[in-house]
Amino acid sequence: MVERRLGSVRISPQVLATLARLTVLGQPGVVDMYSDMPSGMDRLIHGKGSADGVRISVVDGAVSVDIHIVALGDANLYELGRELQACVGRAIKEMVGMPVLGVNVHVEDVVMSGAEAS
Repeated sequence: MVERRLGSVRISPQVLATLARLTVLGQPGVVDMYSDMPSGMDRLIHGKGSADGVRISVVDGAVSVDIHIVALGDANLYELGRELQACVGRAIKEMVGMPVLGVNVHVEDVVMSGAEAS
């Protein structure tokens, strides 16, 4: 059977950023995403591929992700970072079907259990 081409599908970098953000926030050990400027200004400076604490770059159909987090102080930060890399990479690959060049995790702050994230 011959498959007809119906058109194209384009995924916005903002959708990729939201997917990465939701994946990160669902992981134990992550308190919040880190953003040092208001989200409107952040998007103005960094563009559409930006969401609070997430930067997306798409080059030749492949995705690079930078994640900035606030972590729990009792978490093993190395293991948390590796887990976030795996989860975000898998989420983008499985849900969007795009290859992932890299996921860079930046631990920007650490808070103790019960303390509020800055």
